[in-house]
Amino acid sequence: MLRRSTPVAGPGILALLLPPVLAAALAAAVAAPARPAAAASANAAATGAKVVAETAVAPRTLDLTVQSPAMGGQEKVRLLVPSGWSKDARRTWPTLWLLHGGVDDYTAWTRGTDVADLTAPSPVIVVMPEGGSCGNYSDWWNYGNGGPPEWETFHMKELRTILQEDYRANGRSAIAGNSMGGLGAMLYAARFPGAFQAAAAFSGYVDTLYGYKPGDDSIGWGPSFSCPGTDWRRVWGAPDAQAAIWHAHNPTDLAGRLAGVRLYVASGNGTAGSLGGLPFTDPVEAAADKVSHAFVDRLDALGIPVTTSFFDGQHSWPYWQRDLHDAYPMLMRALGIT
Repeated sequence: MLRRSTPVAGPGILALLLPPVLAAALAAAVAAPARPAAAASANAAATGAKVVAETAVAPRTLDLTVQSPAMGGQEKVRLLVPSGWSKDARRTWPTLWLLHGGVDDYTAWTRGTDVADLTAPSPVIVVMPEGGSCGNYSDWWNYGNGGPPEWETFHMKELRTILQEDYRANGRSAIAGNSMGGLGAMLYAARFPGAFQAAAAFSGYVDTLYGYKPGDDSIGWGPSFSCPGTDWRRVWGAPDAQAAIWHAHNPTDLAGRLAGVRLYVASGNGTAGSLGGLPFTDPVEAAADKVSHAFVDRLDALGIPVTTSFFDGQHSWPYWQRDLHDAYPMLMRALGIT
């Protein structure tokens, strides 16, 4: 295993499936008029999803409004397109997916980091989809009834089809995310073998059953704190009664399916580091650090290489921006971009 450690820190945002004392400590974070799309997406016959509006919100930045059967309504997706890109281009581009954390939205990465400047020289389409305040990048169990919200289906079937058929994306992709988005990045890479050549988790909740003891329902209360009125059992059910669903959505349980994917895991220990932060230990980042180490230990046991960055740091954008910069060369190499 290739490892790298560097010192760093910052205040907290969210990892949704923490025990209630930690989930309660999480903080919330934060669209422009759209024009109708010229025509319905060509993918409508395949998945039923279609782009109903496009909005240019900044140079290289295009917001899509997608009518999604999986979500039972409209969802947003932000794209950063490369130099020379157009929907009529003869060539195609690889994609870099950036997933946002809990209590945030599809604007998070452009709002919280310099991702637009970082990616400007790279021939890559950056895909930043809406993932919901407490979506957990999963199709919700909904007491066995299924149905919306189906975040996984929206992203991995509907949106991928739209990107490849209508927005000149090709089949090569890398994925990264912070906090809840780190969970999503490793989940999607493991649950869809071959879909992503690289995956990175920054302060990700990548062992959803860490410390779990049978009968301890507190492990799933995060969505109820971050989305008041939401019954957390709608997501994956109760960890005892629906154990198979929980294990099927736990990156640490799925670690063996990540063989061949270039992996990067970063987290802080909760103390303020070189990028500043709270004057006390951030419990959210400290918890993310524990599960990140557990995930890496599982990869080690399976002989799956992973690059790591463990440091003094907290659950905030200065650290996630640095994580993105540190992981970016590896993500691009996995896409064949030097």
